[in-house]
Amino acid sequence: QVQLVESGGGLVQAGGSLKLSCAASGRTDTNDPMGWFRQAPGKERDFVAVISWSGSSSFYADSVKGRFTISRDNAKDTVYLQMNSLKPEDTAVYYCAVLTGSSWSDSNEYDYWGQGTQVTVSS
Repeated sequence: QVQLVESGGGLVQAGGSLKLSCAASGRTDTNDPMGWFRQAPGKERDFVAVISWSGSSSFYADSVKGRFTISRDNAKDTVYLQMNSLKPEDTAVYYCAVLTGSSWSDSNEYDYWGQGTQVTVSS
């Protein structure tokens, strides 16, 4: 199986930046895309970004496009989420996961969820 561990979350002021990391271990010999989701209290888990195995294709939620950048380093089995111009509404637990289905914006199509990392943006 694949294990994913997110890190890099924390408390920042509005307008600040954070870079999240998702390190994979175990069975990492697949070419599956990987994605980031986030979940705020009382809300559903929402799509943030996804990237192909090669890094040649990526897609973003409208709410983060232009502010967040997803990337991956396959030599390190790690995917990143660079978050700039953070807003209080970005406050959530951020999760990474492996896309094993077909609909890349649907959380039900992902497996091997990490434990999540908390991002809190103060105003």
